[in-house]
Amino acid sequence: MSYQLTIEPLGQTIEVEPDQTVLDACLRAGIWLPHACCHGLCATCKVHVSEGEVEHGDASPFALMDFEREEGKTLACCATLQSDVTIEAEIDEEPDAEVIPVRDFNGVVSRIETLTPTIKALYFKLDQPIHFQAGQYVNLEIPTLGVRRAFSLANTPATGDEVELNVRIVAGGAGTAYLHEQLKVGDAVRLAGPYGRFFVRKSAHTQQKLGMLFMAGGSGLSSPRSMILDLLAEGCTLPITLVYGQRSRAELYYHDEFLALAEQHANFTYVPALSHEPEGSDWTGPRGFVHDAAKAHFHNDFRGHKAYLCGPPVMIDACITTLMQGRLFERDIYTEKFLSAADAERVRSPLFKAI
Repeated sequence: MSYQLTIEPLGQTIEVEPDQTVLDACLRAGIWLPHACCHGLCATCKVHVSEGEVEHGDASPFALMDFEREEGKTLACCATLQSDVTIEAEIDEEPDAEVIPVRDFNGVVSRIETLTPTIKALYFKLDQPIHFQAGQYVNLEIPTLGVRRAFSLANTPATGDEVELNVRIVAGGAGTAYLHEQLKVGDAVRLAGPYGRFFVRKSAHTQQKLGMLFMAGGSGLSSPRSMILDLLAEGCTLPITLVYGQRSRAELYYHDEFLALAEQHANFTYVPALSHEPEGSDWTGPRGFVHDAAKAHFHNDFRGHKAYLCGPPVMIDACITTLMQGRLFERDIYTEKFLSAADAERVRSPLFKAI
């Protein structure tokens, strides 16, 4: 039987199916709860159960300690209801966030393109258009594993019922190996979304005349590409800068597209950086990591911007440090958090809780 879940301080009540997690039920009802790893490891989705009973599921004893369970805490990504329940959650007000319930989609592989030796663009034609904010992601079902993996949407919301995912093959990763080596045009796919709160805070930029700084590494380019294309299509005239890092020229994808956009739009600046490009090659752009290239381009002064970071955790950590040293602080930095089990167990500084 289903149970009723009341979310405070919103005062909203939703129906939760048997074995459905609190987080999944909320997202599908268009109610956003803070979350990150979705594996019961990072504690981002911790809420307080003020009434009713829950089953804690696979919550890690380190993310949800025994004394916290006794105090009525639980992790929304793992918890299922054993009765009607009321929870109290910390939900930040986001004036630019759209209320978009998570939905399931069926589709078919319409195209597969090789972008680099390690990254492919997968295009799916869906059974219905997906509405999302540029920067959000979907969970794609991997049929051979019976699990879903998160991938950012690389296309803009205006593209309708065809979506693009950029997938980097990961050594030892069964999911990305399947997508690179077995998936073919015509195959049926299933995905759910949209997820995430990684999007441009357009009202703040417009009101305060703030520039937009996008910093991306590896296949983390997907979300910034969607956001930048969306902004330019809307006619945004505020300064937009993309600092994008890869190891070598062979891995630098959508390079020509961004060069063309920089030629077409006076307010868009593209700064590509290569960290391991062989000496003596014909590369004349910046060498080094993303944070180094950004520091040099902005002369270590990032004031007057909001920054959007997407890439490997080590890149994001380095970028945050550089931005703060350049006088940009937590309230103006946003990150996309794709956390594996290993990433979720990494110690994160208590001095920087919101990112």
